[in-house]
Amino acid sequence: MTDTFSRDALAVLTRIADALDRLAPPPPPAPDFGRDVLFHYDAQAQIFHAAPGFELPLDLLLGIDRQKGRMVENLRRFIAGAPFNNVLLWGARGTGKSSLVKTAVTTLAAEHSALKLVEVDRDAVNGLPQLFATLRDRPERFVVMSDDLSFEEGAGAAKSLKSALEGGVAGPPRNVMFVATSNRRHLMPRTHENADRLAAAEDAEEMISASDRFGLWLGFPPMDQPTYLEVAHAYADRFGLDDPELERRALQWAQLRGGRSGRTAFQFIRDLAGEQGRSLPI
Repeated sequence: MTDTFSRDALAVLTRIADALDRLAPPPPPAPDFGRDVLFHYDAQAQIFHAAPGFELPLDLLLGIDRQKGRMVENLRRFIAGAPFNNVLLWGARGTGKSSLVKTAVTTLAAEHSALKLVEVDRDAVNGLPQLFATLRDRPERFVVMSDDLSFEEGAGAAKSLKSALEGGVAGPPRNVMFVATSNRRHLMPRTHENADRLAAAEDAEEMISASDRFGLWLGFPPMDQPTYLEVAHAYADRFGLDDPELERRALQWAQLRGGRSGRTAFQFIRDLAGEQGRSLPI
């Protein structure tokens, strides 16, 4: 009787263990960064997916020379193992914030193969501490980037970002630089503009505190008209495009688009190239 009960109990426990094994997700595969430079991180599956290369040359980012110089210098220090800062690129849309990050990393990775860019969705910020722990002991040097970051989910995401950047008792990983782009200087979601001040005060303080963890802030103001026209002319010269009405048409294009920016200028040049039956390398 006892032996029969023991066998039956063992069979039940075995079935339970098998069921739990089937329910438990397999451990994520070890990351393979290989020869690729750009990766997208799936926070839920904890998997790194290689992304296509970014073909925009650094010298085609026009009208942002100061920001470009600071970003590249900070990256070179990071590669060399010298002190560096995490970077917040903030300002007007279409001014080249995310393009600068990707282009600078791609350009310097041609000289330093250990440099990698890992892009993280802005709604996956809560997974940054785990991601940083995964990358900490790797031989590569990682720029972790979150594009168009703002704390829409509230203070919890801000706390996770602070935790990742501070690194707990072990300190932040020396082989990881965090870079964020945002249209807003303090990463504040627009819902806070009209929220009850007393109810939102603590959350707002948490978000501002998180933005203070970025040592290097690069501002991208709206482009004025002379700079916009200079950029349009530079793109036209670079690609061998000629139009006697270029300035008038470029300004009309910007008016229809609702603003002047490097992105708007390049979109105008693409339209002009298509009109003239010319191809562009990018």
